[in-house]
Amino acid sequence: MNFNTIKVAVDTRGVATLLLNRPERHNAMNDELIREVTEAARMLDADPKVRCVILTGAGESFCAGGDLKWMQGILNSSRAERVADSAKLATMLRTLNELSKPLIGRINGQAYGGGTGMIAVCDIAIAVESANMALTEVRLGLTPANISTFVVAKMGRSNARRTFLNARPLSAAKAKEVCLVDEVVPDDQIDAAVEKEIGYVLQCGPGAIAATKKLIFYVDSHDTDTNLIYTANLLADTWESTEGQEGIRCFFNKETPSWRQP
Repeated sequence: MNFNTIKVAVDTRGVATLLLNRPERHNAMNDELIREVTEAARMLDADPKVRCVILTGAGESFCAGGDLKWMQGILNSSRAERVADSAKLATMLRTLNELSKPLIGRINGQAYGGGTGMIAVCDIAIAVESANMALTEVRLGLTPANISTFVVAKMGRSNARRTFLNARPLSAAKAKEVCLVDEVVPDDQIDAAVEKEIGYVLQCGPGAIAATKKLIFYVDSHDTDTNLIYTANLLADTWESTEGQEGIRCFFNKETPSWRQP
């Protein structure tokens, strides 16, 4: 597919890169970028050759949040149009969050407002030391509504209250402290750090990863009795799957399963 605001590439290993490509606007989100990211995420999710997805930004920024021109246009919209635009942003975040493949955030620079929401939907987020972040909505008299579902899940209620309510700036180190990012590395080491995570992913069964990601969401939102039933059936399902049987057979025979890459 051809895109105007993003670039998508898949290497021979099945590692996809989804690049936010509006460097002149610090990769700020507008309606076109939101639509294209959603389309690309669905396309990559449906492609069985894709093993994981790297989310990053072009230029010096990761994502500066909502584009001001886009936000000005929303001010002149009807309420129905505003709700529809808000729902499109929420859908984009949900689509990224629910990818069946690991989503690795390569946080190459600043991330504000909605950009922190993009970080929060990553399964693994690695940031450069020079990155700065903030949930800036309240400074504009707004609220981080769409991203809150994902950011609160990522950093927890206490950290959300500490960072949502005053829009305080976060260094990369502080963002790690409040659990928004998982690892902080020197700027010139981010590609090596991302590559290390990719290496771990390529050792694992794609079907098992997809099932395990659903498992995490499920057990986090259900009670213990319900989870016990779900997990008993899920483990039986994976034992019976082609991938599971191959993995167990290869383990005992000291062979390499078909999905494992060096």
